Order: sequence, then C-alpha cells, then structure tokens
Amino acid sequence: MLGYKFRIYPSKTVQATLQEHLELCRWLYNRLLFELNKAKEEGRKLKQTDTQALIVKLKQENLELRKVYSKVLQMVNYQLWSNIKALAKLKKNGKKVGKLRYKGKGWFKTLNFNQSGFNIDFENNKLILSKIGSIPIKLHRPINGEIKGVIVKKERSGKWYAIVQAEDEPKPLPPTGKVVGIDVGIRHFLTDSDGRQIENPEFYKRTLSKIKKLQKDLSRKQKDSKNREKARIKLAKAYEKLVNQRNDFLHKLSRFYVDNYDAVVVEDLQIGNMVKNHNLAQKILDASWGKFIQMLSYKAERAGRRVVKVNPRGTSEGLRMDDPLRDYISAFRIKNKAGLGRPSEPVERRPLLRITSHEVVTGQVFSRKQEAPCVSEG
Repeated sequence: MLGYKFRIYPSKTVQATLQEHLELCRWLYNRLLFELNKAKEEGRKLKQTDTQALIVKLKQENLELRKVYSKVLQMVNYQLWSNIKALAKLKKNGKKVGKLRYKGKGWFKTLNFNQSGFNIDFENNKLILSKIGSIPIKLHRPINGEIKGVIVKKERSGKWYAIVQAEDEPKPLPPTGKVVGIDVGIRHFLTDSDGRQIENPEFYKRTLSKIKKLQKDLSRKQKDSKNREKARIKLAKAYEKLVNQRNDFLHKLSRFYVDNYDAVVVEDLQIGNMVKNHNLAQKILDASWGKFIQMLSYKAERAGRRVVKVNPRGTSEGLRMDDPLRDYISAFRIKNKAGLGRPSEPVERRPLLRITSHEVVTGQVFSRKQEAPCVSEG
C-alpha cells in the first residue's frame, strides 16, 4: 500500500464542515475511550467489536454523529484500538507507558475514508467526499495502482492535505551488478564506498534562529487571542517547511541509491541509545539517519533490491579522526562486512566527490560522476 500526499484547497464553507466532522470524531474517540475505562473499572472487558457496535447506539444518543460518513466513524474506533495495541507493544518491550489520554479540542486531525465514501475527479482535479462535498486537489504526480482509501488531514499550520492510499504491485528494477556501503555521520550526512560524500544539510540548525524568534513572539501573545493564533500558525508553518525540506532531501537521496545499486549496506545503528548522549542528540535527530534507512528499506523492497544491516563494531577501528578519508574507509569496511561478493580494499589516495544537499535536491547528484577515490589503509 502506497500513500500519495496532495494539497487540497477547501472553501471556507467546506473547511467549517471538515472542522465540524473532526470535532465529532474527537467526541466519539473520547466517548469510546470513556466506555473502555468504565468497563475496566467494573471488571468488564470490551473488545474492538463491542465498541464498534456501540457507535450505532451513540448515533441515537448524539444525532450530530449522523453528519459524518459511517466509515469515517468506524475508523475512529480502529484508530483507538490501534493506539491501545501500540501501547501494549511498548509495555511488552519493557517501556514505561501510561494510559491513553482523552483528546482535547483541536487535537483530532484526520478523517479516514477507508474503502468508500470518496471519489477523485482526475479531469477536473476534484476530491469528492461523502457528506462533505467537492474540494479542489493539486494532483502533482500520477497515482499508480488501485485507490483503496483517502485520509484528509489538517496540519497545525492550517493547511489541508489528502493522503491517497493505493494498492500497487511492486515493480522490480533491472539488476545493476553493483553493491555500495554507506557510512552515516554528523560531519557529513553520509560517505559511500564509491567515493561520494554528501554534506549534512542541518535543516534544523539553519532554521533555528527563525524558530526561536517565532517561539518568542508566540510566548508574548495573550492566551486565546487572535494574534496568538496568528503567531502559532507562523511557527507551525516554519516547522512544516523544515520537515518538508528534510523529507525531500531524504526521499531523493534514498531513491538514488535504490535506483543505482542491487544492494545497499548500512550499519545497524541503535539510534535510540545514541540520542541519550545529550551533546549529540540534536545533531543525530536533525540528520534523520533512521528515517533515511527506513526510506531506503521500503523503496528497496518494492524495487527488488536489498538493504543489508551489519554490526558497526570495528568499522572505524584504527582510523584517525582528522583523516579526510576516514569515513570513506569505514564505508568500504561496512560494504565488506555484508559478504556480498569478494572483499575489496582501496589502494591509493584520491579526493572524494563532495556533493551538497542542494545538488541532491535538484538532481545533480545523478549526473555528477567521478572515479571512486582509492586509499591505502596500511
């Protein structure tokens, strides 16, 4: 199942309807959670089918619920139980978890039209939703496969999006006969065994001063005032732009490696443990190594490629921190650890091919070529 995210532009009237439906879904979520907690206190155990059946009775109690498409209400129940299962899994893994919280006003952000209640008019670029109406949609890319659902989401910035879920068969890419090792880092986002070194874009660091200023402006505004809401939206838009820039960079870079290599070898990093180092936590989170590897993995799976994770132990052993080719040698060792083909070693020094984040985003990383640097480890 693939998700395609498109911007939608509801009119003020439709926005009011969407907001009303979100609040009704929030009310339903909280009421179902209340019934679960009440049953637990009374020694009763409710199942997902029990709360599903309860929706019919609640529609008689609260007639406003009938304004919302029935499948959307059912998916509220599904979301509640998904959250319950996620907490149970964390608890099973030894994590300390609390109880599910009731959702406050404005915290319910999605309407899930699963299987039915939606239609996309591709000719006129319209998204048609049951009990809501027609909404202009910017279809900036084709949708492959059979459309199974649409999730309407309101971002904290006030923008509205439609996430179109489509079921599509994987399309394996032709083999390239190439394997690459990747060493991620803080000084450079990554260095690969073919001699490319991608700069760390540091998106958060670059926008930190702006975000701090907007946070300061927000803190000075009177609570519940219109000016505070305007300041909140400005801050939300800054964070949204930051996330979009980072995701664009990660998508394009992961696509490059999946398109050009049969196998990509990476270190099996325990990022959750690494961020416990408070001196490096922000830099590690800003780099988003985990998200990059996640993108590599699902794209590789669909393309018939492989992402191989190896133990990071020893990949930097004996290398000086000031050696400009340290990360490149580590990438070579990472590649060799996978045991894919005959081990190889660099033999002489040449400069790395340094690539900026701008070149990644604009696609220039695809056209720049250079022989891989070779170094002697002796």
